[in-house]
Amino acid sequence: MKDKYYELKVISSQIEPLKDLVFEFGFTCIEEIDGGFIIRDEESLDDTKWGLEEFASRFGCEITTDLQIKDNIDWINEYKKGIAPVAAGDFYIRPSWEKPKDGLIDIIIDPALAFGSGHHESTNSCLKLISKYAKNYKEALDVGCGSGILSIAMAKLGLSVSSCDTDELAVQSTSHNAKINGVNIEDIWTGSVTNSDKSYDIVVANIIADVILFLANDLKSKVKTGGLLILSGILTKYKSRIIDAFSQFELVENLTQNEWESFVFKNQGK
Repeated sequence: MKDKYYELKVISSQIEPLKDLVFEFGFTCIEEIDGGFIIRDEESLDDTKWGLEEFASRFGCEITTDLQIKDNIDWINEYKKGIAPVAAGDFYIRPSWEKPKDGLIDIIIDPALAFGSGHHESTNSCLKLISKYAKNYKEALDVGCGSGILSIAMAKLGLSVSSCDTDELAVQSTSHNAKINGVNIEDIWTGSVTNSDKSYDIVVANIIADVILFLANDLKSKVKTGGLLILSGILTKYKSRIIDAFSQFELVENLTQNEWESFVFKNQGK
């Protein structure tokens, strides 16, 4: 852990597109505040600040940013105090200093500067859908694996799991967390779904709607006939576009938590 970290506070009257852009940049965790959000990272956030301001200027969004360098130790310790375990479907996601819960499948994810957990609605929904649908399948691909929580969940259900992310740090995080949880990731790579020439029983993509729409044909091509495609990380305003883009698959379930949508599609092989 470095002695210092960067904190970027963003305030805007049009916060949702800016949050979407931050997640597209590869950040998996932000702190929401009144009128905006805060990003923290041990690497410089100068480029992120510039990118958000440039995006805002081009699309007419009002934006105020404040970038500071702060001492690492104090906020990391405070952050740890605020991380509570969460139950989602058959799973119990907890930091290592908390105890497991009887009757639920244990997943250990410790907080970090980019912390992906079951607290966010999209990840929480994915875990519920994986609990419901994944048990009768054998091979899975986690696209945009982040902290690895969904990969670990599917591996704990006995699936052979492959994982990918365009962020090298996410790939490292998934590998690290898989070892902590005593599961094996069969294949993991830095890159997109297009780097694989295989097809899978289940493909999970918990990424933002714009990226899902961009990768729609590639995602569909990786699902075996009779297999499932689980999509999440989608704001409700994109719901109809997602349903249209995957209309050749059967819509099995649509799960809504607050303004976030998750979908289960089935490849009927038509």
